[in-house]
Amino acid sequence: MAAYGIPQISTGDILRANISKGTTLGEQAKALVDQGTLVPDDLVNQMVADRLKQPDTRRGYILDGFPRTLNQAAWLDAQLATDPTTLPVVAISITVEYEQLLHRITGRRICPADHIYNIYSQPPSIPGICDVDGFPLVQRPDDSEAVFTERMKTFESQTAPVIEHYRNQGRFEEINGDQQVEQVTAGIISALKRLRHNSNE
Repeated sequence: MAAYGIPQISTGDILRANISKGTTLGEQAKALVDQGTLVPDDLVNQMVADRLKQPDTRRGYILDGFPRTLNQAAWLDAQLATDPTTLPVVAISITVEYEQLLHRITGRRICPADHIYNIYSQPPSIPGICDVDGFPLVQRPDDSEAVFTERMKTFESQTAPVIEHYRNQGRFEEINGDQQVEQVTAGIISALKRLRHNSNE
């Protein structure tokens, strides 16, 4: 995150990087990702552990999309507990209305050079064609409405308990994601300051 000079680590990016590189973990995860099924905790934990060993994480990091389950949260708490200098985890959830979130996911289109569009909110000038390089835009297999619906069910059953886990510890805040990017960013920074203050009391 630029405001803190620390990396934002997305589990989705980690998964795609492992799959693209054909790592052992990536090969195990590929079939599950293509089906829209969440990758098992042990595989995700191993990928996160590998990423957190990289030098740019020494001053801290933002985990994006992790932990998603109570098992992942317990693993993360245990990992961080081995280092007495590590600050406690603080968790922030960015909430978006169901229909808006559906449009964000199912409307996403990507070109081979990684330029990203959304057919609802940020469409290309010519439908299906990248404005920058003229490549055809594609929809990722896991950006379908069917996959989205299953993920929302999984969120309610597996991730909602994680929210309660951190809320009960006084280490959780919720930010409205239906705002301009600048407002969401400001809300996150304010929440981080409050949570860090509370954790130091």
